[in-house]
Amino acid sequence: MLLVLILLVGTMGYVLLEGWPVLDALYMTIITITTVGFGEVNVVSSSGRIFTIGIIFMGMGIMAYSLGMVAQIMVETQVRTILGRRKLGRELRSIKNHYIVCGFGRIGKIIAQGLKSQGIPLVVIDQPPDSKEILEEQDIPYIIGDATSDDILIEAGIERAKGLITVVLSDADNLFITMTGRGLNPNLFILSRAEEEATEKKLMRAGANKVVLPYHIGGMRMVHTILRPVVMDFLDFTMHQTNIELKLEELLVGEESRLNGVRLMNSGIRKDMNVIIVAIRKKGGEMIFNPSSETLIEAGNTLIALGPARDLDRLSEMLLH
Repeated sequence: MLLVLILLVGTMGYVLLEGWPVLDALYMTIITITTVGFGEVNVVSSSGRIFTIGIIFMGMGIMAYSLGMVAQIMVETQVRTILGRRKLGRELRSIKNHYIVCGFGRIGKIIAQGLKSQGIPLVVIDQPPDSKEILEEQDIPYIIGDATSDDILIEAGIERAKGLITVVLSDADNLFITMTGRGLNPNLFILSRAEEEATEKKLMRAGANKVVLPYHIGGMRMVHTILRPVVMDFLDFTMHQTNIELKLEELLVGEESRLNGVRLMNSGIRKDMNVIIVAIRKKGGEMIFNPSSETLIEAGNTLIALGPARDLDRLSEMLLH
């Protein structure tokens, strides 16, 4: 605004005092405030010279101020970028027991936001540079690069990671990332996306623990919504609503739990906490649906429980200690 103001004042001054054309007056103003020393455009009168002296002093101050502001912005931007990179580097070097999300498309964004909302540490790997701004806004650690590269996965801390989630668009890339991840960390939990049903078996053979087919799941969900709308409403209500009291959770039984070795009928889960045990997954993988009151709670079991959020939190504490 100051630059525009001094240009307008200088141009109008030369037009009024010297009777110059607007272009000559503007040119004279610019070469005066920038001190380039090209010389006067036309012969300047005494009043014009006094006016020029005023323009020089005002212009030099405004130009110095403007250039200083531009330099400050550039330096601050560079400093923020350098500090941001250092902070990101420290995070990547120190992070552990985290999940690596390969791909930040529509599914990857939902996964990353869901993990972050639960306070679960994660690192996102994505190739398009456009993802950088979104990830920085959401304060999610990231690496811009090719997730099929060993070096990129190692930089993301795959050797210290708890799980790898690969949801890039290409089934071939998901397969390659799965194989690479399993080779770098044999104990890693790997969840992979597949577009084609034929790819599911290949991903399992490559080392994936679970494979999800989004289009298949979406289609089946639409079918169930038509055939069993009330059931689907109930599942949506318990699984996707964040502002309700009723929740469906999976709770692991610890070795030191006071309920370890106790039968369901003696645990007080239903009576004292108003929680329903929908199913129990045994340590070996066997799933017991609608377990009887005689079912034994054992360390390593996973209880699928339905009930109020506060009671589920109490039960979770009891199952751990």
